Amino acid sequence: MPDVGEGLTEAEIVTWRVAPGDTVTVNQIIAEIETAKAVVELPSPYAGTVGELLAEPGVTVEVGNPIIVIETAEAAPADAAPAAGEGGAKIGEAGAGGRIATLVGYGPRQGTVSRRPRRTGGEPAGAQPAGAQPAALADAAVAPAEVEPPAPVEPSPAAPESVGGPAPTPTTGPWGDLVPLAKPPVRKMARDLGVDLRQVAGTGAGGVITREDVQSFTTPPPLAPPPVVSAPGRDDRREAIRGVRKATAAAMVSSAFTAPHVTEFLSVDVTATLALRDRLRGGREFRDVRLTPLAFVAKAVCLAAKRTPSVNATWDADAGEIVYHGAMHLGIAAATPRGLVVPKIRDADLLDLRGLADGLAELTATARSGKTPPSDLVGGTFTITNVGVFGVDTGTPIINPGEAAILAVGAIKPMPWVVDGELAVRTVCQLSLSFDHRLVDGEQGSRFLADVGALLEDPGVALTW
Repeated sequence: MPDVGEGLTEAEIVTWRVAPGDTVTVNQIIAEIETAKAVVELPSPYAGTVGELLAEPGVTVEVGNPIIVIETAEAAPADAAPAAGEGGAKIGEAGAGGRIATLVGYGPRQGTVSRRPRRTGGEPAGAQPAGAQPAALADAAVAPAEVEPPAPVEPSPAAPESVGGPAPTPTTGPWGDLVPLAKPPVRKMARDLGVDLRQVAGTGAGGVITREDVQSFTTPPPLAPPPVVSAPGRDDRREAIRGVRKATAAAMVSSAFTAPHVTEFLSVDVTATLALRDRLRGGREFRDVRLTPLAFVAKAVCLAAKRTPSVNATWDADAGEIVYHGAMHLGIAAATPRGLVVPKIRDADLLDLRGLADGLAELTATARSGKTPPSDLVGGTFTITNVGVFGVDTGTPIINPGEAAILAVGAIKPMPWVVDGELAVRTVCQLSLSFDHRLVDGEQGSRFLADVGALLEDPGVALTW
C-alpha cells in the first residue's frame, strides 16, 4: 500500500480494476482505495503481468504492506541461488557459531544452555580440586543439561478446598512448583478463604499477589445475560468501523474532550436577505448560478470574522502559541452516502457572493459523488454546518479539531415576529455557534454571532463596516 499523503497510515481496498494474468502499464489504474478522507484511484508503478492480488476488497491495509504482485520482464527468477563464496548463511541453514539464519538477525545459538545444573544430593560442596571445572559444567557447555523433574507432591488431606471446588495439584496454575510471592497479610487472607496462592496470578510489582488478586479469584464471574430473541428476519447487523466514519469518530472524540465547548443561540429575521436573494436571481450575474441562503451565511461569516479574528484561529498546545490565520479556509459540512465530510472553500474571505455560490455548488456536487480529493478535506479554519436542510431548528455542533468555532444554521421558516411593536409573520432562522473557550471569550463569541445575525437581518449593514 503506497503512502497516499495527508498523514494517512492505512487504506481500504474498495475494488480491483485488474485480475491475475492481466497485463498492466505504468500509471494504469489498478484499484480504488478508500482512505479516511476520500476514495482515490491507485495507479501501477510498474509495467508487467499481474501475478497475484494480496488483499481482498473490503480489507484495510496499512501503508507499506504489499497488496499486489506484478511480474516484470526484469524480475530475477525466484529460485536463483546466490553466487558461490557470498558471505552469510542461507535462510534456515546453520551459520557461524551454530546459529540459524533468519530474515532479521540470527536465531538462538544451538546446543547451549545458560542454566546451572542442579547439584545431586550427597555430594559435598567444594569436592572438586581448585582450578578444575566440574564435569557437569563442562558437559553443559556442549549439550543441554538434563534436569530431573521434581517428584509429584501429594496434597495434604487436611488442606482446605479452594473456592469453587477441590484444591488443584501444586504443579498446576501460574506458579507451577515455585513459591508464590505474597505478603504475610495476603497469605493469611488466602488461608482464611481457602485459596491456593499457586493458582492466583499476581498483578503487583514483580508479579506479587495482592489482596485484590485474591478477592478477584474468589469472586465468581458474572452470569451472562439471557439472549434476546427477536422475530425472524430482525437480527442485529454489525458493520466494521472504517473509512469516513472511523475518522469522524476519532476527530469528534478528540475535539469534545480537548476543547472546552461553549454554544450560544440566536434567532434571526432573514426576510430581507431572502428578498435580496430573489432580486439577485433575476439579474444577469446570478442567473446561471444556484444562489442559496447558505451563500449569504458564508459571506456574513467571512465579514464578521474580520471583526473577531479569534474565531479564525488555532490553539497550538505543542508550541504554546495561538495561531491567528491570515486566510479563511471555510469548511462546509456535507452529508454523503459514505458519511459526513467537510470539504473546504480556500480563501473564502477573498471571494464575492457569486464566487461563494459557485464554490458551494462545486464542493457539494463533488462530495456527494465521493470524488473529493484528500487535500480538500484538511486545513480548514472555520466550519458551517447546515442542519436546516433536514428540517432541524438548531443544534450544538462539535468543533472540528484544529479550529476555534463552528456555526450551525437551522431551518428557515415563517414564524410570528414583532416588527415595530406589531406582530407580523416573518421568515426566521436559528443560528447556533460553538466555540473553543480557550481561544474565544464569551464576549468575543457573542459579538461574532451578533454580527453574523445583523448581516443576515439587514445585508445593508455590510456597507457600514
